[in-house]
Amino acid sequence: MNLSVKIIIALVLGAVTGIMLNIFAPDLFPPLDTYVFTPIGKIFINLITMLVVPIVFISIALGTAGLGDPKKLGRIGLKTISFFLATTSVAIVIGLGLAYLFEPGNAGTFNTEGLEYSSEKAPPISETLLNIIPTNPIQSFADGNMLQIIVFAIFIGFALTMLGSKVDKVKDLLEQGNEIMMYLVNLVMKFAPYGTFALLASAIGQQGLDAIKAMSLYMIVVLLALVVHAIVTYGSTILLIAKRNPIDFFKGFAPAMGVAFSTSSSNATLPVSMSVAQKNLGVPKSISGFVQPLGATINMDGTAIMQGVATVFIAQVYDVDLSLTALLIVVLTAVLASIGTAGVPGVGLIMLAMVLSSVNLPVEGIALIIGIDRLLDMARTAVNITGDAACAVMVAETEERAANKLKA
Repeated sequence: MNLSVKIIIALVLGAVTGIMLNIFAPDLFPPLDTYVFTPIGKIFINLITMLVVPIVFISIALGTAGLGDPKKLGRIGLKTISFFLATTSVAIVIGLGLAYLFEPGNAGTFNTEGLEYSSEKAPPISETLLNIIPTNPIQSFADGNMLQIIVFAIFIGFALTMLGSKVDKVKDLLEQGNEIMMYLVNLVMKFAPYGTFALLASAIGQQGLDAIKAMSLYMIVVLLALVVHAIVTYGSTILLIAKRNPIDFFKGFAPAMGVAFSTSSSNATLPVSMSVAQKNLGVPKSISGFVQPLGATINMDGTAIMQGVATVFIAQVYDVDLSLTALLIVVLTAVLASIGTAGVPGVGLIMLAMVLSSVNLPVEGIALIIGIDRLLDMARTAVNITGDAACAVMVAETEERAANKLKA
């Protein structure tokens, strides 16, 4: 039985266990969650999170050095960021469209009295861009500040390229470090089915069916938008631009999607998603090492979909009509917020608070959806990392075709 099948079985068993405990043994769930599910899930997340910072640094430094020509680095960077911004825009439009089609905010009576939600303020985009260059790289490593680590690694990779044979030993050291990290990823992945089972059992057991029933249409609309975006937007990219079979792409990337679904963290899943993209999808290390860490930090299509649906849902609950101008502001704010809030904990809800504020909707409305956000966060994280992988495949294939044309 391969790893993909084991992870899918673990996800199904975890969901069934969580539901059964919630319905038939609610008193048994708290001790099981405290002493079994949460510890196992935490150990698994800690194991893969332990590898994130060294993998991001090593892979981006080697990826940048492997690209060689600074023009090629600039071209790949432009392709990558353009893809992320374009797909995030498409994602939020899909979310808005389906929310207006199904009208989840008009599906029931929602009590908005006494709702409270204190939103953290996201840093302005200008501040994020100004702070992108680390003043102390060691501090960036300690804090896990991904944007700063990525920038520092790009500088190191550029220096390796320009200095050439003078720094061969440093490059060899990084190559060996990469081998060690990939070995550890494979080792940790043997624990993945147990970790995914525990995390899903805990998440679903805590939510309860009452919360799920009350918000069922909202959940269905978000999940439908995520599926449509993954199949149509990413599937079209793989088929039309990368000229590969989308079914093979989704099948090959399934193990990483399963881990993302259970952990709800693009950064935590990064070691797995890079390993799977390189092994199963044939993405060169240099491109995977550059595109996927950047995507895990700033590409948030799944989160953009949630914001689109949630904004319309809250507007419908509060009986507010959003004008076309307001909807355009929602799209623009969500796309810019995905960069401005990169690396901020609880990023999805912070971004949503920014979007709601931009069109004068009550931020307190977030309290309506926060109960089931953990479950939806799992699904949108799986979509986020799939977008990163689709971009990596697209960049790899277009670069290979361009290289073949030059040779011809």
